[in-house]
Amino acid sequence: MALKFYNYDIVFQEIPDEVTLAVNLTGCPHHCEGCHSPHLQRDTGIALDEEALNNLLSQYGQQITCFCFMGGDANPRELSRLATYLRQKTKLKIAWYSGNSKLPDIFTHFDYVKTGPYISQFGGLKSPTTNQRLYRNNGGVPQDITARFWR
Repeated sequence: MALKFYNYDIVFQEIPDEVTLAVNLTGCPHHCEGCHSPHLQRDTGIALDEEALNNLLSQYGQQITCFCFMGGDANPRELSRLATYLRQKTKLKIAWYSGNSKLPDIFTHFDYVKTGPYISQFGGLKSPTTNQRLYRNNGGVPQDITARFWR
């Protein structure tokens, strides 16, 4: 299954200390109760491939320090391939917002990985009671930096 994206935006709060191009991927398999973006559960949008990445980079590459895949759990192999492509082509940090509860095997392909489905009673990353975690890749070792959102 090819990855597809619905939209994108430059954001400042998803990854600490980074100006991030967040690309919202569709086909999310998690269907979290209280999901703020249920339209991303559908298999719709524009194919995310090298050409689409190159177009995004030509538009925004000079304005960003990080590229974040928002989703992609339906096809982690393709996500990993595209992350590797970005790593070879740019000096950007690469991030992945995953709804999986566990850190994925492909963690080392990314500088940052957020894990955990949204569970409303625990809140998102800004809540000290959240089940979600943001990890920084520290030389192949995951470093939990979730508390940076609580300040």
